[in-house]
Amino acid sequence: MNRIFVTWLINTTAIMLAIKFVPGIYFSGRWWGLLLTGIIFGFVNTFIRPLVKLFTLPLLVLTLGLFTFIINAMMLGITSWISDRLNLGFNVVGFKAAFLGALLISIVSMVLNCILDASEQERQRKI
Repeated sequence: MNRIFVTWLINTTAIMLAIKFVPGIYFSGRWWGLLLTGIIFGFVNTFIRPLVKLFTLPLLVLTLGLFTFIINAMMLGITSWISDRLNLGFNVVGFKAAFLGALLISIVSMVLNCILDASEQERQRKI
């Protein structure tokens, strides 16, 4: 349960940075809408992304994995679509914004996960 909370927190932080730095990604709702958007993003990546990767496996192999960037942009677009239907205020305008936002979210998530994993390993060494 603790890992789920940390992953949600990392996703929400990464989305907040994408809103701040990527033109075309906007948030105009209340603060709790952003927290729910992080949950939606986590569910989309947990349940929809594996199916999309399975069906696009030939493209992933053909492009040596570079098609993953397109899939990540699609997942951000799906998150925006669901958020729009729920009136949460999160909006991604256009593929370029989705692509750059997904790239930034991936980088931020990777860095934060590495930092947390390193601190977890350090904590376990002390025990």
